[in-house]
Amino acid sequence: MTAIEELRRLSGSYYIDGGFRKSASGAGHDVIDPATEDAIGEIADCSRDEVEQAIAVANRAQRAWSAETGLARAERMHEAAARMREMAPLLAEMLTREMGKPYKECADEVAWSASAIDYYAEIGRHDCGRVVNSNVEGQFHYTVKEPMGVVVIILPFNFPLVLFCWEAAAALAAGNSVIVKPSELTTLTTLKFMEAFEALPPGVVQCVSGTGPVGKALVESPDTHMVAFTGGVETGQIVAQACAKTFKPHLIEASGNDPFIVMPSAPLEVAVRGALFASNLNCGQVCTAAERFFVHQDIHDAFVAKLAEETGKLRIGNGLGKVDMGPMVTEKQRARYEAVVARAVEQGAKLACGGGRPAGFNKGWFVEPTVLTDATPEMDILNAESFGPVAPICRVASFDEAIERANDSRFGLGATVFTSDLNESVRAVNELVVGMVWVNAPLLDNDAGPFGGRKFSGIGRQLGAEGLDTFRHTKLAMVDYGCKPQDFWWFPYQDGESFPGGGRS
Repeated sequence: MTAIEELRRLSGSYYIDGGFRKSASGAGHDVIDPATEDAIGEIADCSRDEVEQAIAVANRAQRAWSAETGLARAERMHEAAARMREMAPLLAEMLTREMGKPYKECADEVAWSASAIDYYAEIGRHDCGRVVNSNVEGQFHYTVKEPMGVVVIILPFNFPLVLFCWEAAAALAAGNSVIVKPSELTTLTTLKFMEAFEALPPGVVQCVSGTGPVGKALVESPDTHMVAFTGGVETGQIVAQACAKTFKPHLIEASGNDPFIVMPSAPLEVAVRGALFASNLNCGQVCTAAERFFVHQDIHDAFVAKLAEETGKLRIGNGLGKVDMGPMVTEKQRARYEAVVARAVEQGAKLACGGGRPAGFNKGWFVEPTVLTDATPEMDILNAESFGPVAPICRVASFDEAIERANDSRFGLGATVFTSDLNESVRAVNELVVGMVWVNAPLLDNDAGPFGGRKFSGIGRQLGAEGLDTFRHTKLAMVDYGCKPQDFWWFPYQDGESFPGGGRS
């Protein structure tokens, strides 16, 4: 089938127990192509009964899945990764039509998803605990790793497939089952993605569609055992508070306002290209996008001029064309972003380029990538997530000032530094209060390295060995293999260990 046919076929569906079903709820929402404003499908708001049925299936499937050997789970996961690669062209087109970003970025996302599945397939069977040196003679002490149970994954629209796989891959490798509640803006592509998991037993991976009430039902259910959430701060706090009521483990990735520091030692053209990418990837709709630029005064003017020049060259249009940047995901998001830029100008920032809507588009939620100068630390744009293609530039007099300004934020997801000075590189890694630091390599991810932030950017880690442990319990076992009495700490206590001179009063 074509992408359009698949979007229509999957409309109104959810994925449960290894197959698609049409929701009986009767409630739904149109899916709009952000480049054309055409309705291309519909998503269902699953009913409470449908959600509870999915949870029951997930619990049944999880018990069987966790009973399989790590090798057996790994082999099935490798099959899923191979299927993702086969499906990549269709998935990429569907995702471009559903949320707007260029086809290349969507195809890359599928590849990254498969990579995460392959990675966790292997490390999931590599480490299942460790031997602990016993502190008692004749005993054997060790730890074992156990799955949480049913893991709920709640996702945003910007990277719906790879963010799912970062979490689901680790959860599955640990022996959990997974239920995903995707963004309403990327539900149909996520449903199609479920077909990649057909190598796994039915019910191990499921997808229920809908808005906030569906997510609430999943989070609050006593029969789900862990929640992984990616999204805004306010919703992340609601999820964390709901989990706290029952001490349900949770992973929260909740926005960023990442700094981007440029020092005089950095090659100017390389730094500009890095800045262009870091601020405009996915139309700026990236949690780790560079949103606050601190540029040393010695190179400030040259950097601004070159960045404005290169920003003006970006090709804007339908993501299925030969473009660098597609539209924003919804008209509402475009209006929000335009208000952010307008507020910055109102507060004194100057437009070096962009700031409006590109000419020649009668339809679609397109914006111009923007460079702002004369940004100052008190401006709203430097204190909140802009989540759009804008680079507000603040002039700094020293590396110390750049670090201080970068850390002056309620967020702490990632940070980028461009420098050829080894001392500055090491200081940046040590002094920036964030979860990740990129030196001359913005927005790079590594399956083997942990992803996550500090402060209001969230709690917990995805990817790497840390990401695997996020979805596992650790249990300690102490075995006295000789089954002998432990006189040195059992009753009766030795008289010699009583209080000196003690007796009955």
